[in-house]
Amino acid sequence: PRFETCWPALMKDSHGVIIIFNPDLPSHLKEIEMWYSCFVQQQLLLDTQCLLVAHHKPGSGGDTENLSLAYPLNKLKLIHSNLEEDPEDVRMEFIKYFRSIITIINESREREEMSIIS
Repeated sequence: PRFETCWPALMKDSHGVIIIFNPDLPSHLKEIEMWYSCFVQQQLLLDTQCLLVAHHKPGSGGDTENLSLAYPLNKLKLIHSNLEEDPEDVRMEFIKYFRSIITIINESREREEMSIIS
């Protein structure tokens, strides 16, 4: 919230949003609802353009089973990152996410080109 004046610049022409949070902090679980509302819903982005990353600090135990998010966050792709245990899994998930964003960008560009032609 301290940087709200910068948000319009950050959001301009954005194609994707990655929200990283600490699932061990109740305040973060509340804040991600605000981030989702401002950066995804108000920008009219698709839920597929948003990735949630629950980042577990080293030694936190990383309970990946019992994190249940309320609607509408529970519709989003959620990955757990624990760089001690599975950095490769996280890397692969990021690659998949970026590929999906590139596909969305290419499809919208093709639609624009077709609308110009017709």
